Amino acid sequence: MITKYTSETRKRYLSGSDRRMAPRRFRHGQPQVGFARRTTTPTSIVGRTSGEETLRVMVMGGLEEVGRNMTIIEFGDDIIIIDLGLQFPEEDMPGIDYIIPNINYLQDKKDRIRGVIITHGHMDHIGGIPHIMGEIGNPPMFMGKLTAGLVKKRCEEFRKCPRLNISEIDEKSSVQLGKNFRIEFLRVNHSIPDCFAVVIRTPLGSIIHTGDFKIDYSPVNDKPADLNRIAQLGGQGVLFLMSDSTDATHIGYQISESSIGDELGKIFEKSTGRIIIGTFASQLSRVQKIFDLAAKYNRRLLLQGRSMNDNVEIAHQIGYLKFNPKILVEDNEVRKLPDEKLIIVGTGAQGEANAFLKRVVSGEHRSLSLKKGDTVIFSSSVIPGNERTIQNLKDMIVRQGAKIIHYEMMDVHAGGHAKQEDLKLMMRLLKPEYFMPIEANHYMLQAHADLAEQVGITPEKIFVADNGQVVEFKKTPSGTVGQLTKEKLISDYVMVDGLGVGDVSNIVLRDRRVMAEDGMIVIIATIDSKTGDPIGNPDIISRGFVYMKENKDLIEETRMKVKKIVKDNDTMNKAGVDMVKNKIRDDIGQFLFNKTKRRPMVLPVTIKV
Repeated sequence: MITKYTSETRKRYLSGSDRRMAPRRFRHGQPQVGFARRTTTPTSIVGRTSGEETLRVMVMGGLEEVGRNMTIIEFGDDIIIIDLGLQFPEEDMPGIDYIIPNINYLQDKKDRIRGVIITHGHMDHIGGIPHIMGEIGNPPMFMGKLTAGLVKKRCEEFRKCPRLNISEIDEKSSVQLGKNFRIEFLRVNHSIPDCFAVVIRTPLGSIIHTGDFKIDYSPVNDKPADLNRIAQLGGQGVLFLMSDSTDATHIGYQISESSIGDELGKIFEKSTGRIIIGTFASQLSRVQKIFDLAAKYNRRLLLQGRSMNDNVEIAHQIGYLKFNPKILVEDNEVRKLPDEKLIIVGTGAQGEANAFLKRVVSGEHRSLSLKKGDTVIFSSSVIPGNERTIQNLKDMIVRQGAKIIHYEMMDVHAGGHAKQEDLKLMMRLLKPEYFMPIEANHYMLQAHADLAEQVGITPEKIFVADNGQVVEFKKTPSGTVGQLTKEKLISDYVMVDGLGVGDVSNIVLRDRRVMAEDGMIVIIATIDSKTGDPIGNPDIISRGFVYMKENKDLIEETRMKVKKIVKDNDTMNKAGVDMVKNKIRDDIGQFLFNKTKRRPMVLPVTIKV
């Protein structure tokens, strides 16, 4: 039996005869950060609370998009964080690598952050770690074994990432963070092993954060979720449930990952040529099934893509992927193998420009090309926004004589997120008093909220929030009362572009969009420093606006207008030069719009000689 550490327990330990029994972290008055095996004793109250203390929950990313997941939970002097993910850029963000959560709220609270819990190893939950951990004081981190391996691998690429203090957990672990939070872990299933929901015991009641999950009774290389324990938690009382909403608009139940192996096996039986499979590098359960089928049908397997190779290497070292390394083949061995003995697995099923599948289809791969007789399997669903890109990729594949199989034809993909019936099952088992859908776009959150009403949760206790909006719980004589407040923390995008973090603003993005849509025109005016008169005709450079050789009249007319602007204004002092630049930018911009109905970016340059 593990002792339930509370503030009263701590006082008892530190007074008199019990002092020798005190955990080391208590003996010198240090903060309570403990790590122990979970007991079966139900506990919903940790520490002590006065009527004035408020439990605050703030989701900083994942309420208006899929990705950038981060949740802050605060009570008294204690803060914990769940997930530090990234979001991939949208179409109107040219040049941006990815987006991470805004941590402005935590800048002056670093000494109060007791720990960071990571639910699983996908980039939308771990991608921000290298950029954020150093900025928040590098608090201790808690995550599953596979997730720890993936996090460490990612941080190797970032010199500024501090050496992380990671503790590996499982479904039996219990962690005391500060005096107000005791954390337990609930194993759930997803498209990657070692996923955990987080149970947060607080002085006002229990909060459950599901992370990404689905109900899978026969997962691949993973244990199924313990529905009995989920029901026990519901019986103990759940104050607040925060649940994954990514597939809340899809009816029915999510199919099991094991059934995907059965469908893939049918393809392997019939295929007489090469089998090329495009999937996500993080779909390690899918990759395990492919390894099993390769062994069964006596095929060798070629892995393609850096992320795919890295994830397989880490998962194999830890023991989550089980295969004979001899089944793998290198690029230079491929030509020696007959087509019917080869499987190629890589990234790019979303049509990404630099991914393996696109490079093979477009003939840009260093050693592989598509040929007649190949079977190409898209083992993933279509991410909204990628439809046209994927369709173009499919067209290129069939033009080269290959056959395509995708999830709408056969069950070659199982989503990692709970569908409507699974979501309702989770809510019925946990029976939360308050509910908040998370981890999706707003219309998906609302769909999940509608499901919550169907299972009997009071509409006034369902919170559909925006990023940064604060949820508060307070103790009252009648019990704990929660509300979705109007307070909103700063949750703006922090964009990562190359080595720059947060140095690309909306203004910079606007300029990039202007140049991408209408191009730019550079106007160079040379001015006599003694007289202020223009010297010769201005030079004009057009990029992405018009082809100058075919638009000589327009360019010449533009030159004359610039020359007149310089001649009609005083350029003998700096203020005059600045005024001339602004006038060139405004007048020439309007002139070009009138002529072309396009608004290129006008960049005036003045040179005094």
